[in-house]
Amino acid sequence: MNLAAIPSPTTSVWHVLGLPVRAYALCIVLGIVVAVLLMEQRLRHRGVAPWASLDMAVWAVPFGILGARVYHLITSPQDYFGAGGDPIRAFYIWEGGLGIWGAVAGGAVGAWIAARQLGLPFAIFADSLAPALPVAQALGRFGNWFNNELYGKATTLPWGLRVHDMDTSNPGHATVIDGEAVTKAGLYHPTFLYEAVWDLGVGGLVWWLDRKYKFGRGRAFALYVMAYTAGRCWIEALRIDEANHIFGIRLNVFTAIVVFLLALAYFLVVRGPRAYVVPEDAPDAPLTPAADGAGPGEDGEPQRAPKSYQVVSESRFEAYQRTGVLPPDTEQDVALEVAAGAHPHDAADPAGPAGVGEAVLATGAAAGTGPEGKSGGDAGPAGKNDEN
Repeated sequence: MNLAAIPSPTTSVWHVLGLPVRAYALCIVLGIVVAVLLMEQRLRHRGVAPWASLDMAVWAVPFGILGARVYHLITSPQDYFGAGGDPIRAFYIWEGGLGIWGAVAGGAVGAWIAARQLGLPFAIFADSLAPALPVAQALGRFGNWFNNELYGKATTLPWGLRVHDMDTSNPGHATVIDGEAVTKAGLYHPTFLYEAVWDLGVGGLVWWLDRKYKFGRGRAFALYVMAYTAGRCWIEALRIDEANHIFGIRLNVFTAIVVFLLALAYFLVVRGPRAYVVPEDAPDAPLTPAADGAGPGEDGEPQRAPKSYQVVSESRFEAYQRTGVLPPDTEQDVALEVAAGAHPHDAADPAGPAGVGEAVLATGAAAGTGPEGKSGGDAGPAGKNDEN
């Protein structure tokens, strides 16, 4: 007997007041809560009003769940449609079957809608979420552990996973014979644990590199996608659950490779400094006593959510945070703001586009070079306001 083997739960659903409480759903909800809290902290350090993360989650979560389920149904239709299929089970998301690729795509649509409503650049949401999303994925993977699903090939490694034979007539419970839960023969690779550990490493890597290089224009999110798909390739190759294959290789392996290449291309082509935002109506002169308290939350006053935002350079953002007054644009500020994704100023603006084109090109070139001229970063190491 291998005493070091990882056990699996025998129950994945409990009933409270007659209502089912499913471990899979609890893991997903916990992941969502943690991701929202982490993203909230990063949004605030970019100038976004408190709890804009909840506005985003209201749209992104249902769209993400819908996208995840649709992707699973498209790539694994045999369990639900056609001969032997049960179409009604397409709605049973608590049984598992949420594809991460569809979740990211659907969630992105929801986040884009939220960004439009809040008047925020979509890239700020994406980059703020980048290290938080893999943490949510790591927590969500434990739902697969409770369901005794998505394990890997048989293994003799000491950390092999014991898997229960789940009772199809009593969903959420292991088959029991003579009072003992039945386990499958042998041990299996705990791919849920491999991915959970990998995802936590991805979150830490993205957080560290983004803190160091201050990625902008969605590049932190592209880095997350690259790191996640690199791990998904080898973990997917270990799994033995039913899946569609192309040339003998699981479909999700090809998907991971394609998504990795697309994220890599985006990361290499797109350049720009990190975007910071202030309210569109941020004062450009000291406030009068009657208007006192309208600044960025001074004197303990809660910061009101603005109707829209404007992208500003890091130096202007820091000045606004200190004083509540937004200093005027310089030509260099305009160049940085445009490179970060802001719309160019109108020609009538005295700090308008005259000469900005050359400055933007110079800024973009600088943004593509990290410290000591090394390629890959958007700027040098983070300053005092870069608490990610």
